Amino acid sequence: MILEKLKEIIADHSGEEADTITPETKFADLGIDSLTTVEILMDIEDEFGVSLEAGQIGTTVGELIAKIEEA
Repeated sequence: MILEKLKEIIADHSGEEADTITPETKFADLGIDSLTTVEILMDIEDEFGVSLEAGQIGTTVGELIAKIEEA
């Protein structure tokens, strides 16, 4: 499932517990900066085989899931 794997990826880079990350979680609330965003996108490309630009991730985890599903 995309959400579960994405939660792991985001948790690895943000220091948050994966269990606290939901589709409504905002990246800004996790303290994710531009460098961390690029690292997360690289992991997403490896895991899901999709290529996204930093401007495509949206502001919430749910928006990012939608972009992954569209790609």
